[in-house]
Amino acid sequence: EKGYVHVYFTPTVPHCSASTLIGLCIRLKLMQSLPPRYKIDVKITPGTHLQEQQVNKQLADKERVAAALENKSLLDVVHKCLMEGNRIS
Repeated sequence: EKGYVHVYFTPTVPHCSASTLIGLCIRLKLMQSLPPRYKIDVKITPGTHLQEQQVNKQLADKERVAAALENKSLLDVVHKCLMEGNRIS
């Protein structure tokens, strides 16, 4: 049975240059945490970013996401973001 997870995130500022990276981090964390039967949809909260449509299009493009996750430099940044998010203060 297929499940769906829809996540909307709000960037700190409407021109946030890290929005795609943040969305990619969220997607990867969910992919690692959920069984593969789940379809994951990560988007920017409507009206909260100047390039909302472009970022959402990139995050929804499976080929772009796969290519990004094959890029070692980018994957290192994503993993660093995820590790910092798991730190207990």
